[in-house]
Amino acid sequence: MNQSFINRKLTQIFGILLGMGIAIWILRGFGILTFIPGGVIWLLLLGAIAVGIFSYLQRMWWRF
Repeated sequence: MNQSFINRKLTQIFGILLGMGIAIWILRGFGILTFIPGGVIWLLLLGAIAVGIFSYLQRMWWRF
């Protein structure tokens, strides 16, 4: 696997996690998804941040 393939997959995972986290947060705020605990939303958002940081570090690591 080359660098661009891995970065593309990590960027896709980042976007999916971030999008799901924000969508669930908004729907929970409107009262539609009230059964989802706040911890799940935080895990999605923190997972997206972790994948984004890992993607950045992986890109910097492959340069050297």
